[in-house]
Amino acid sequence: MIIRGGENIYPAEVEKAILEHEAVEDVAVYGVPDERWGEVGRAAVVLKPGWKVNDEELLTFLRGRIAGYKKPKSVEFVSCLPRTAAGKIMRCKLTEGSQSPVD
Repeated sequence: MIIRGGENIYPAEVEKAILEHEAVEDVAVYGVPDERWGEVGRAAVVLKPGWKVNDEELLTFLRGRIAGYKKPKSVEFVSCLPRTAAGKIMRCKLTEGSQSPVD
C-alpha cells in the first residue's frame, strides 16, 4: 500500500486501470519518497512489442478511471519486471532502482 498525504492507494487498483490501455503488457505500481506527500506512486510499465506510448499519454488515459490522487506521479518504461520463481513481482527491486529503463 502507498500512503500519499494520508490517503491509502492500493497498487492493484492502479495496475488494473493501467492494464486497460491497449499498449500495456505488464505493470507494477510502487511507492517512492516525495517531499510534499511523503510517498507517491510510480508505475513500471512493460509495453507490448511494437507499441510506443509516452508517460503523458498513459497518465491522461487514467483520467476518469481512477481518482486523481491515485494516479502515479511518474512512469518508468522497462523491458521486464523482476519476479520471484513463483511469478510474484519483486517491488523491492523496483524501489531500489535496479530496473533499467527501455529506450
